[in-house]
Amino acid sequence: MTEDKFTGTLCLAVFTAVLGSFQFGYNIGVINAPQQIIVAHYRGLLAVPQDEKKPHNSTDVYIPTMQTTTGYEEKEIEPDPFLPTVTMYWSLSVSIFAVGGMISSFFGGWLGDNLGRIKGMLAANGLSLIGSLLMAIAKFGPSHILIISGRFISGLYCGLVSGLVPMYIGEIAPTSLRGALGTLHQLAIVTGILVSQVIGLDFILGNADMWPVLLGLSAGPAVLQCLLLFICPESPSYLYINLGKENKAKMNLKKLRGGYDPTKDILEMKKEKEEAANEKKVSIIQLFTIASYRQPTLVALMLHMAQQFSGINGIFYYSTSIFSTAGVEQPIYATIGVGVVNTIFTIISVFLVERAGRRSLFLVGMVGMLVCAIAMTVGLVLLDRFSWMSYVSMIAIFLFVSFFEIGPGPIPWFMVAEFFSQGPRPAAIAISAFCNWTCNFIIALSFQYIAEFCGPYVFALFSAILVGFTLFIFFKVPETKGKSFEEIAAEFRKRRGGSHKGPKTAVELEYLGAKENA
Repeated sequence: MTEDKFTGTLCLAVFTAVLGSFQFGYNIGVINAPQQIIVAHYRGLLAVPQDEKKPHNSTDVYIPTMQTTTGYEEKEIEPDPFLPTVTMYWSLSVSIFAVGGMISSFFGGWLGDNLGRIKGMLAANGLSLIGSLLMAIAKFGPSHILIISGRFISGLYCGLVSGLVPMYIGEIAPTSLRGALGTLHQLAIVTGILVSQVIGLDFILGNADMWPVLLGLSAGPAVLQCLLLFICPESPSYLYINLGKENKAKMNLKKLRGGYDPTKDILEMKKEKEEAANEKKVSIIQLFTIASYRQPTLVALMLHMAQQFSGINGIFYYSTSIFSTAGVEQPIYATIGVGVVNTIFTIISVFLVERAGRRSLFLVGMVGMLVCAIAMTVGLVLLDRFSWMSYVSMIAIFLFVSFFEIGPGPIPWFMVAEFFSQGPRPAAIAISAFCNWTCNFIIALSFQYIAEFCGPYVFALFSAILVGFTLFIFFKVPETKGKSFEEIAAEFRKRRGGSHKGPKTAVELEYLGAKENA
């Protein structure tokens, strides 16, 4: 059908939008490869007042990574008095990014509604450019302050685009292409992670001279996105539903669809606008105080907690150190391998999610990750006795990432949107995003300390967490694929023991936005 084809304008608009998702992924992965160089730089700055002979950029210093307690070959040097401070600076450098995202995740929808999708992304890019600049000049000032500040501001940007980009793509995509185009947000994120890992190699930008350029390089796609946004059409849905500009909405639809008659799309937007006007808006507080929302909200939050507390970001943030612990001689190349596997299985998940149930794929992913976490633990514990155990740990990490992308990676966002209708959905997505970023921050801040405390048993802890979340999903999470809001509401009532029909059912269905057929 003509309206379902990929037009040049549609491709340009989607490509431009996912440049924001690419920056998101780049900022997640970029901090990994130059870890030891940046930590050595921090250590050198702290040592200067004590010993003026130590140069700022000296790498001949003690580097407080996971190697201190997990079997690395250690130098025979005196205990480092700066170790606690340097570890704190490094943990903040990694985790402060999630704090920024956690704060701004509430405001992506607000920004898009008040400025529009295009102007909202333009405004957000100002944060990206500021954050990149601060990190790019880190060598010329107090490095820890500039890097931590830059990471925080970049996190603010990424929190905004994590809402703006899917919103814009979902509104400009034809109905039959919406699922495929919607997954490009996640694909761009993992591509950004992979690119940051590749150019973070020491012979490219991940060295003592070029690491500030590496950290600040996300300014490139930010500038490109700003330029391209000026020639991208505004969301027709936003123009019609939010601003009432029907003629402008029709004009943009013709650009996006290749000139076909937009009457059908306008009628659908009109219906959506009427439904939005009739349906009650729900606050975040109401999600927890109204009985019909409480269980779906709890399940939504638990799905996002399961995603983050599975241990996946420990691998994304610290994979170089983990591979070194496993005895890999060139850990950065293994880390790049993780990025490649991550990208491949993100593409595969696009087809699996459309064919299999959400709940079943989530369970398969969680069980697979559990087995891999146990294998990683066994491999790290027995590494000193059997050198081939390094291969066991490495294969387990690759499979861990694969199982994550099959289910727990993309599915929470799908299911939260399916749990709630138009009225409660914005609040539910906002609180879910906040939960996701908060858990991300907790893992980013604490993983290094947990790894130093647990040593080779660090993933045994995540194994126990995975068992708990797997049981919760099995008993509490309903299947949502192909079901209406009414059917999903009935599943939740059944799982909390409410099988009778009556006034309570009618009220619940009303709040969930479903029509009572009884």
